[in-house]
Amino acid sequence: MTIPNTSDALARLAAVIETRKAANGGDPATSYVARLLHKGPDAFLKKIGEEATEVVMAAKDVDHGGDKAKLVGEVADLWFHSMVALAHYGLAPADVVAELERREGTSGIEEKALRKVQAREGGQS
Repeated sequence: MTIPNTSDALARLAAVIETRKAANGGDPATSYVARLLHKGPDAFLKKIGEEATEVVMAAKDVDHGGDKAKLVGEVADLWFHSMVALAHYGLAPADVVAELERREGTSGIEEKALRKVQAREGGQS
């Protein structure tokens, strides 16, 4: 099985999203991404919530014989809108990939427990 280099595809999409920022000449009248960024975080965060719900619904449909392609499409929408949020906050898919690589080889249970400890320690002065 050949594994596609997803980080290249994500980097290319991130570069396009960057061109849609107002500072880079993005025009809300002609670009969906520029419009989302122009409207501000409430707009793209709302879309992330909507897309996350659609991912859940599509996954439930797959559990009952639904089309897996629908799930893939909904996850693509979720990733896309998440990338718009990353760009708004000056981040890139590479930052997420680096975090996933940092977690690689760590049990999810251990990772969650570590975050709880860090949150408790961060709350103490």
